[in-house]
Amino acid sequence: MKITKIICSEGRTGFYFDDQKAIKQGAKTDGNMYVGEPVTKGFTSVRQAGESVSVMLVLDNGDIAIGDCCAVQYSGAAGRDPLFLADEYMPLIENEVAEHFVGEKLDSFRRLAEKIEHLHINGRRLHTAIRYGFSQALLAAVAKAKGVLMCDVIAEEYNLKVSDKLVPIFSQSGDDRYNNADKMIMKGVPVISHGLFNSVEKLGEKGEKLLDYIKWINKRIVDFAPYEGYKPTLHMDCYGTIGQVFGESNYKAMADYMAELEKAATPFHLRIEGPMDSGDRESQIRDLKGLRNELDARNIKVELVADEWCNTLDDIKLFVDNKAGHMIQVKTPDLGSLHNSVEAVLYCKGNGMGAYQGGTCNETDISVKACIHSAMAANADQVLAKPGMGVDEGYMLCFNEMQRILAIKKQG
Repeated sequence: MKITKIICSEGRTGFYFDDQKAIKQGAKTDGNMYVGEPVTKGFTSVRQAGESVSVMLVLDNGDIAIGDCCAVQYSGAAGRDPLFLADEYMPLIENEVAEHFVGEKLDSFRRLAEKIEHLHINGRRLHTAIRYGFSQALLAAVAKAKGVLMCDVIAEEYNLKVSDKLVPIFSQSGDDRYNNADKMIMKGVPVISHGLFNSVEKLGEKGEKLLDYIKWINKRIVDFAPYEGYKPTLHMDCYGTIGQVFGESNYKAMADYMAELEKAATPFHLRIEGPMDSGDRESQIRDLKGLRNELDARNIKVELVADEWCNTLDDIKLFVDNKAGHMIQVKTPDLGSLHNSVEAVLYCKGNGMGAYQGGTCNETDISVKACIHSAMAANADQVLAKPGMGVDEGYMLCFNEMQRILAIKKQG
């Protein structure tokens, strides 16, 4: 089976593009808006609508395989590619990129994914969002050509066994951290709640607001557990703000604070994502490694999750090799072609690091389904509920797609 034509359409994502640098510099919220001037190149406002491009591969039997090009909420931050705007990139996909793939035989996802990953147009590598979405379409196309599930394609090509159980889903709250935590608890989500502590104002000048929130959510779980034995992992994303408060390299002070957080979280296990943002990859690796060593030496069981400056497969390997943190977020859109996310998860798991296949709230239903098949094939330790920040929709998409996979596999 071959690709005969490529069609694109402009789309919306499940969330927004946010100028992270402007937010860290003090842009204030006003309802769902941010008030202030953008500072990251390409932004026309601190928050603006998320955009996507659907890539539709028409196959020679008339079937159509779809992938969605999309980029992370905090585009242009921490070394990432710039804003992905549909009207800027769609003509490139429809014309120059299409020329390289029309007529391609659908014999191997991995081969085709490598091709889109390394393709250069006019001497420039493609935006990560294009590589990401196009590879989803290629995976769907190869699955259609072979008459199997997308996860089966990955499992066959990487010599893996598709998970026979649900990968734990991590749901994120956004700024509505109280109401959305309730939704997670009602639905028995295994990893909660994100919290969006992306400014010192939200964290507290001494970290007291995060501490109070963990105490609140602990009691909320105890009071409203949906079933006996419900014991979710608590996962809070701090966007570097703990480092802002205590000092990015002040491992002792940060560890003292995390000991307080651990006590407040008990009996629930606690993960802290992005405790500091040290400004570049090497400094981030140094500081995450230093803080991990401090926590481990003091037997503080808080897990550190790497995110900022850990954007590519090569970045992830460096973080893993240096034990920079306890778990890596494999932020799928940042890695470009989806095969890189598969390989990143496998590298983490093969080298004693937690493998969290994440992504962004700023994705689509199509990209999410492809990611679920990737996570199930690679047996990720945790997968992000996406898109959006409303809990219900993203959790539904991920949970239902995994259940479909399990039901189909069970029937043989």
